Amino acid sequence: MKTITFFNNKGGVGKTTLVYHLAYMLAEQGYKVLAADLDPQSNLTAMFLEDKLEDLWMNNDTDRTILSAVKPLMKGLGDIKPLITEKINHNLSLIIGDLGLSSFEDKLSDAWIKSSDGDEAAFRTVSSFYRIIQDAAKQQQSDVVLMDVGPNLGAINRAALIATDFVVMPVAPDLFSVKGLMNLGPTLMDWRTKWKARLEKNPEPTLPLPAGDMKPMGYVVLQHNVRSSRPGLDRPVKAYLKWAKRLPKVYRKFVLDEATSTEGVAVENDPYQLGFLKHYQSLMPMAMEVRKPIFRLKPADGAIGAHAQAVKDCYRDFKELAEKIAEVAEVTKSGTSPLGVPKQTTLFES
Repeated sequence: MKTITFFNNKGGVGKTTLVYHLAYMLAEQGYKVLAADLDPQSNLTAMFLEDKLEDLWMNNDTDRTILSAVKPLMKGLGDIKPLITEKINHNLSLIIGDLGLSSFEDKLSDAWIKSSDGDEAAFRTVSSFYRIIQDAAKQQQSDVVLMDVGPNLGAINRAALIATDFVVMPVAPDLFSVKGLMNLGPTLMDWRTKWKARLEKNPEPTLPLPAGDMKPMGYVVLQHNVRSSRPGLDRPVKAYLKWAKRLPKVYRKFVLDEATSTEGVAVENDPYQLGFLKHYQSLMPMAMEVRKPIFRLKPADGAIGAHAQAVKDCYRDFKELAEKIAEVAEVTKSGTSPLGVPKQTTLFES
């Protein structure tokens, strides 16, 4: 089982939408997928379970969220408790997020400090996300975990990131995403180094702990602009090109800590670029209205005319991206059969 976290400390680039669609696409391709919402904003949970949120958050049904699993640690009354995941479909399950998870931040921050002194309780706290995810993935026989985290460099994200095998960085071709990569890369290296040093001080050898590899898998360019040849409308295109051409060099220097030349490497042919995804504009609200991925929209949902072609493009783009990520992460199927594909979907593959 492989764990992949989607992370950039620049928000608003479409990270959660990316995780949501990839989870559905990988499930459709026959992988057993566990989506984990570790963002206190819980946007991924909202996308999956909007019609159930009131019961989950307002009617005291919070014993099924990520917060419920760490509450014993927060109260100092024990270790993590088993978590019941939400079944989305045959191949896809969800670890439900919780707006109250932010209250775990201080506990994790304090435990990170104490773990350097070999404190067992601190190791249990810092490794809590890892152990919760491993247990849930084992219950669901998951092949891959896709983790969504918030856009910050705080203690919650540090605990989430050390629990992951790979990191995918969603970016937009703009100043904020480029600067985000410049901040994120050194931070991941620092977390990795410090966690490896802490592992040597673990006082309880039977306690399952993450390796803290956090291997950078690559980046996904989101919401890139459509090029225009109309006079006076080329400023967005120039801005896109300005920042897009910097991504290969910035990624290598700040994320991979490499000094290799990027001469002749454009973002379009960069091997670390996992895929381009368009901004599908009005299709996203349409998909949210009927609670399905964009590539599942049908004419009955309003996907007609130009929208129908965009739905086909979306299916192709996410299928290619899912295949690329599964290949790079070496995700293997556990013998499950692919989901039944509605007849309309076969048209999208043409």
